[in-house]
Amino acid sequence: MAIIKLTTHAGEPVEYVDEMIGQGGMKDVFFSPDKSYVVAFFRDKLDFQGQERLKSIVGQYREGILQREGGPYWNDLFCWPTGIVEKDGKLGVVAPVYSSCFFFSHGSINNDFLGIKGKEKEGKWFASASNRSKFLASQERGNWLTHLQICLSISRAVRRLHAAGLAHSDLSYKNVLVDPVTGRACIIDIDGLVVPNKFPPDVVGTPDFIAPEVIETQHLNKGDAGRKLPSTLTDRHALAVLIYMYLFYRHPLRGGKVHDLDAAKDEELMMGAKALFVEHPTDASNRIKSGDLVKSQLPWGDPAQMPYTIAGPLLSDLFNKAFIDGLHSPNLRPTASDWENALIKTIDMVQPCSNKCEMGWYVFDNTTKPKCPCCGTTYQGKLPILNFYSSRHSGSFKPDNHRLMVWDGQSLFPWHVNRFVFPGEKLSPEQKKRVGYFQLHQGDWYLVNTGMPQMYDAVAKMDIPINDSVKLSDGGQILLSREDGGRLVQVQIVNQ
Repeated sequence: MAIIKLTTHAGEPVEYVDEMIGQGGMKDVFFSPDKSYVVAFFRDKLDFQGQERLKSIVGQYREGILQREGGPYWNDLFCWPTGIVEKDGKLGVVAPVYSSCFFFSHGSINNDFLGIKGKEKEGKWFASASNRSKFLASQERGNWLTHLQICLSISRAVRRLHAAGLAHSDLSYKNVLVDPVTGRACIIDIDGLVVPNKFPPDVVGTPDFIAPEVIETQHLNKGDAGRKLPSTLTDRHALAVLIYMYLFYRHPLRGGKVHDLDAAKDEELMMGAKALFVEHPTDASNRIKSGDLVKSQLPWGDPAQMPYTIAGPLLSDLFNKAFIDGLHSPNLRPTASDWENALIKTIDMVQPCSNKCEMGWYVFDNTTKPKCPCCGTTYQGKLPILNFYSSRHSGSFKPDNHRLMVWDGQSLFPWHVNRFVFPGEKLSPEQKKRVGYFQLHQGDWYLVNTGMPQMYDAVAKMDIPINDSVKLSDGGQILLSREDGGRLVQVQIVNQ
């Protein structure tokens, strides 16, 4: 195969093998000789605005996000184009190749009968109960904790785009690659980003993820003041749908209600003007009918068996805001930052299923007999919970609405020790290291101090030096740090 040599608009040399490896909705894609990057050419000629958008995305916006503080962190969450090329009158973008974890290593069941081994892990495989159970090899499915981590990564990436004044405009499982094995996610197709009041959207979005107000007004001309186009507010709807689908493997609006006998009109109403949450607490008219589900969709396809409330109180509250309060009132939708914060705290509330079922992990349900909602296995033994309080300027400690479930090997990190440390792109290498861990020994739980020089047992009134441990007992109080923002934990033992 011939190797084509080009130079980017910025003067960088680029090579690609003259053999198309894939086609997207708008581009034809080619590998570099060493397969470290791709060159993707737009099939249609870009207008002046499209060209200017591309220059801004590859230039100022890439620099603002990837070449400042936290840049390497965002490199893993975005597949951001690095250059622009031109050949035979067609524009193209140069972009890094996705990480190897975003390609199927096992593929589908029955010796990969679908032939997806080596293909990209498009999110549709993991957001559908029937796809997961009927097609995917068990090694590809991950568990509920890795799905929560995927949702956290997507929320962070969207938060960063919105902070830069950008909207993705087409968030969907087509444009987000996920890996349930490692819990990683990567947003792709960056070249269509929307800059409000400067670069309008190219597309209205992907079905299932288009906000109701966009569908409801799509019959109007683009210049009509009443026409709603993709924006950060519509991204918020798409983000909520993605999170719901990655946690429950069903769509939040596709229920049993029929709005019109004409299929196209029914679809338009179901996703637009008449959109209704399938788990709406007071309006049951769009409930998913259990009798309509096939075996491969159970139990996840049935909200009666796996309600959204199994995600815990923090995420349940955001689902209510997204699909009840904000479904037809865009300004009331949770922000990406809201989802990020709730997911961080929810991940701290997960407990491993002792039955090692498909779900693997579940969120503590605030009962004295917690059990896995997937297989029904009840937790056995003493279960310690740490309730976080942090110091304020007055010297008093106030609750942080943040808890940590304890399990054997569970870690404490600097962001647990001090409320001013936030887990995200700004963490230093030192702040990523654990500073303590929990151990079950002869029926009792212990916190081992590996990196908290100021740790103090506030009940026994004694220091707990590094490499020493403290037994967790009901009502115990442990000061993790005396610094401003330092945390005090109150120990609660459930199921004694």
